[in-house]
Amino acid sequence: MYLSFYGFKDEPFRLTPDPRYLHLSEPHQAALTALLEGIFYRKGLVMLTGPIGTGKTTLVHAALQVISDRKMPIKSALLFNPVLTRDEFLEMMLEEFEVSCSSSSKPRRLAALHQMLLDTQRSRGTAVLFVDEAHLLSAELLEEIRLLGNADTHDGKLLQIVLSGQPELLTIMKRKELSALHQRIAARANLRPLSMPETGVYIAERLHAAGQQGTSPFPSQTLETLHSFSGGVPRLINLICDGCLALGFRTQQNTIQPDMAEEVAGSLGLALPSVPASARDVVRAPIWQRKAAHSAATDDAGPAFHRAQGNGNNANPPKESAPEVVSAQSVLMLGKNSASNVPSDRAANQKTAVDMLIEAMKQNRAVARGAQ
Repeated sequence: MYLSFYGFKDEPFRLTPDPRYLHLSEPHQAALTALLEGIFYRKGLVMLTGPIGTGKTTLVHAALQVISDRKMPIKSALLFNPVLTRDEFLEMMLEEFEVSCSSSSKPRRLAALHQMLLDTQRSRGTAVLFVDEAHLLSAELLEEIRLLGNADTHDGKLLQIVLSGQPELLTIMKRKELSALHQRIAARANLRPLSMPETGVYIAERLHAAGQQGTSPFPSQTLETLHSFSGGVPRLINLICDGCLALGFRTQQNTIQPDMAEEVAGSLGLALPSVPASARDVVRAPIWQRKAAHSAATDDAGPAFHRAQGNGNNANPPKESAPEVVSAQSVLMLGKNSASNVPSDRAANQKTAVDMLIEAMKQNRAVARGAQ
């Protein structure tokens, strides 16, 4: 509709979880590093949380893209609807992992899954299960996941599990009956809304990825309005920006003015939060998300991710000891070495998770350009 008017080759603010449009702000960069380290180092269970619309699903798809581009045998499965029974969950896992089992018997299905996990490890690879919307998992399914995660050898975990969900997942995991699962969380990451400067960079990056050249249609005053109405939530930013570009095309305006952003936000039912001028750069979620965001921040504060520590005898380990804070620039081994035989002088063959993602994005864009 407005692509040719603004000189785009693609829609810059579509809502699909396209890794090409992943914005690696500080928390997203740290979260991606946590996911990839958990997978490549066979840590077992990794948990990713964040308010609605902060990019959890996009991050999961980015991790899937990165691991699929590596020249090592990695089997992956993505369950995007976890509202299932135990039998349905196992059936979907087998389907996603492409494990053949003609029997409907649970023991035989588990045996077939375990054989696949062993075969993958013997080929110096690993298997990873991504569960999106994990806050919707029942207590029974969470227990099933714990039991599946028990599959390991002396070389490491056979199955890597990534639970991605809204901040409610943090509260769920603190239940007494889930203490055994909670103690198995090897790494965790928490996403937050974007700050005002991050919002500007986020929009600029998406415009550039869509082929925009020259001056941005969103001046600084409009960016402030966009951030105020969206609260820095990427999904809401996308909705408002897409609506603004459509409105700009209809009215034939090359520059999106603040009042246009207000009009679009109003049509989406977004109210303007009361934010003092001195606090405009402070990260804020929309009014209906602040309680959840505050809960997430108090449980897993900051943009870095925490490695679970302690002896595992406490149901709430984060409150008992200060967790190790790992920077977003922590490195990953990209060779064929498994977690059990990583050499001590591995720095020569390491790249950051961000490097890996950028390489994958460049490859995809090169293929896309060649197809045009």
